[in-house]
Amino acid sequence: MEHRESKKKKQKHQHPNDQTTKPSSNLSFKPSSDVKGLRFGGQFVVKSFTVRRAKPLELLRLLSLPPTKLQFPSTLAYLPTNFTILAHHAWHTLTLGLGTKKSKVVLFVFESENLKAWVDRVWPNEIPLGEVNRRFIRGLTGCEVARFKFRKGCVTFYVYAVKREGNLGFSCGDDLRTILQSVVELKDFLDHTAMLAMPEQRSISYSTTPVAVAH
Repeated sequence: MEHRESKKKKQKHQHPNDQTTKPSSNLSFKPSSDVKGLRFGGQFVVKSFTVRRAKPLELLRLLSLPPTKLQFPSTLAYLPTNFTILAHHAWHTLTLGLGTKKSKVVLFVFESENLKAWVDRVWPNEIPLGEVNRRFIRGLTGCEVARFKFRKGCVTFYVYAVKREGNLGFSCGDDLRTILQSVVELKDFLDHTAMLAMPEQRSISYSTTPVAVAH
């Protein structure tokens, strides 16, 4: 009886971040108006920090994938700008450690290249993080979206799978599966200042113990 109660107590107090979730188990599409967007907590100043559209090779390097012909034509990725990376460090210093140093990376995987091409024409190359929810996610009218969130040390990955409302399946499922698996397998980023060197960077520092959490 005591063993059973202690087991229940342990499960009750287990933090959800201690669990590793398989990517395929979270594939739940919702209307773009209902899906969760980026989260900022009390760090409102971060909303003014900008992200920029990544080049194909930058995305491969970030995901630790070899520079092959696999360029993810169905995917748009937004990385922190140089200003954002430096601003995070300055904000953290000015607030005596209370301000977050964590940057956000946002990836959109579309069900088809045609859908991605349509978005390509209307989405800007650079945007404040605080505008991503309104202009990008809520702007996907007529679409359904599945959201994945992974904390990787000082970088938080948001991955959104996007398909036309009512469509069954996901045509570019291979791209989505590869990206999600690659993010899961990434080790924690210890310092995201290496992104300042993209796309010429040759290495990124990681911790020795992998931590993968999806939400």
